[in-house]
Amino acid sequence: MKASARNQFSGIVNKIRIGTVNAEVHIGLKGGETIVASITKGSVESLEIKVGLNVIALVKTPQIIIVTDFGGYRLSARNQLQGIVTQVKAGAVNTEINIELKGGEQVTATVTNDSVETLGLHKDQPATAVFKAGAVILAVAS
Repeated sequence: MKASARNQFSGIVNKIRIGTVNAEVHIGLKGGETIVASITKGSVESLEIKVGLNVIALVKTPQIIIVTDFGGYRLSARNQLQGIVTQVKAGAVNTEINIELKGGEQVTATVTNDSVETLGLHKDQPATAVFKAGAVILAVAS
């Protein structure tokens, strides 16, 4: 599949919670992490999403927030993937950050250069990629 979203995670649906309008789809990644997607009930039906189905979870890089220290706070964002920074590639305004998860998957985020400086981001640093369940788009093979 070709898509503009840089983050494309292959996984298996391991849980679905259907609501009146929306559904919560839990996708297990090979490293044991879980991504939660919030999509419409209609999308679950039209894509024929069911437990055991292979899916691709897409997340655009600007939707990823990098956290290095939660400072005792908890976040409402469902997706919090811990890993190690593998690349910090600075641009004129923004910096591209790559984080490797324990299963080998890469998460790419774009953050402002000011944020990189404030967080002191550097290679080999532990960091958490955070994004809301509503930022996840699901794709299935046709």
